[in-house]
Amino acid sequence: MVEIVVSVAAKVSEYLVAPVGRQLGHLFNYRTNVEDLSQQVAKLRDARARQQHSVDEAIRKGHKIEDDVCKWFTRADGFIQVACKFLEEEKEAQKTCFNGLCPNLKSRYQLSKEARKKAGVAVEIHGDGQFERVSYRPPLLEIGSAPPKASKVLESRMLTLNEVMKALRDADINTIGIWGMGGVGKNTLVKQVAEQAAQEKLFDKVVMTSVFQTPDFRRIQGEIADMLGMKFEEESEQGRAARLHRKINEEKTILIILDDIWAELELEKIGIPSPDNHKGCKLVLTSRNKHVLSNEMSTQKDFGVEHLQGDEAWILFKNMVGDSIENPDLLLIATDVAKECTGLPIAIVTVAKALKNKNVSIWKDALKQLKTQTSTNITGMGTKVYSTLKLSYKHLEGDEVKSLFLLCGLFSNYIDIRDLLKYGMGLRLFQGTNTLEEAKNRIETLVDNLKASNLLLETRYNAVFRMHDVVQNVAIEIASKEHHVFTFQTGVRMEEWPNMDELQKFTMIYLDCCDIRELPEGLVCPKLELLNVIQTTIRL
Repeated sequence: MVEIVVSVAAKVSEYLVAPVGRQLGHLFNYRTNVEDLSQQVAKLRDARARQQHSVDEAIRKGHKIEDDVCKWFTRADGFIQVACKFLEEEKEAQKTCFNGLCPNLKSRYQLSKEARKKAGVAVEIHGDGQFERVSYRPPLLEIGSAPPKASKVLESRMLTLNEVMKALRDADINTIGIWGMGGVGKNTLVKQVAEQAAQEKLFDKVVMTSVFQTPDFRRIQGEIADMLGMKFEEESEQGRAARLHRKINEEKTILIILDDIWAELELEKIGIPSPDNHKGCKLVLTSRNKHVLSNEMSTQKDFGVEHLQGDEAWILFKNMVGDSIENPDLLLIATDVAKECTGLPIAIVTVAKALKNKNVSIWKDALKQLKTQTSTNITGMGTKVYSTLKLSYKHLEGDEVKSLFLLCGLFSNYIDIRDLLKYGMGLRLFQGTNTLEEAKNRIETLVDNLKASNLLLETRYNAVFRMHDVVQNVAIEIASKEHHVFTFQTGVRMEEWPNMDELQKFTMIYLDCCDIRELPEGLVCPKLELLNVIQTTIRL
């Protein structure tokens, strides 16, 4: 019986005495609880500041902040604001009772209890803010500048886009080809394909890169890796290909767009698995040559991209020129100028930008030039196309920007601003510049002008850009005819050198990855300003 009484007394003590002790503890530890809260808030604020430094550094690198990090910042900020307001109110409460000499026991109890509770929350939030990483490198979707908005309303292009998207949704089709002449708008179309495929979430990943006439496998691998958010540890192309192959196979569904293919491309050298072996992988390939796609790359469905016809060519031209074209004195002339562009989008855009906001007399002169241009020797380039692009060159303002345009034409594929700085300074193209910084600033200004004229294209790297190969052909032709520049590029075998009379006129000789049988005897070039031989094989 005694044991039962003792047990009951213990339970009574547990349910009555212990809670009373806790309540009294809130009163007796009032100041301790408030000071502890203040300290925990200060620690949380310091931890938040440290994490903010990491976030700021990640943003500068172009990384994306993890979702749980963003949520933690929101939670921490909200709590710090509430806690600071509570501490301020506690101070005011102390003042109203003569600095604690006449305390309100009920109020003190409530404040002490709340302070202890909030201190526990501060410790919890502080602990949740320990992250292995605060950010990640986001995959990149597009390469180069966005396509002209006007092209999105063209019916023929929309029909082709819809057909390509239909083929992408077909489970039995894994390799699609898009073909058409240079400058007709293949690149614009596949950018729209990539954008729509991403919007519709047809694939987990969408990546795109350009191949060009001379494929640079390391660059292609690097661009695909960037868009997949991965980094290579391997140095060799074979090692990088194996790692990329593994990464692509890990993706359940992926769309890979390879733009501007000139000949059969060995996908395994890049690290792209065959769609036959990876059912979730689909390829979209573009080329000027339909047979490259259907015969050499074994595409299952091919779509041709033709010149713009009639109203569509005029719609694009009108949208590029803007409101000034509504001038009644200009409208008829502008219509004739647009016709001279022969429906080729790249010619339409470059001419429209060159004549935008110009007066009627300049438009008339441009129309006369377009109609009277003589034929050109550029392979695959119609007379009208050449003349329209040359017109844009003529309308560049100043010799500096024209010289830089012709210099850009000598480079294959991508153009690095550091190379332009090196050659431009050596050739003394920039007047009034005395330092490298001044010259670099001038180049950036001139490059911006060329981009605005559609004669240079942006890439996703700020200091690197490229020139459409149709525009490059025009640049080389102008440089050759008007400035005696001699160049061979991209694996061409040069059977024989020009005669001595021609050699003596040359101002530049630029040989890039070409095959020369032998050097001429007695090479004399008194006017030569630039001699550049890049990875060129000389057979002696």
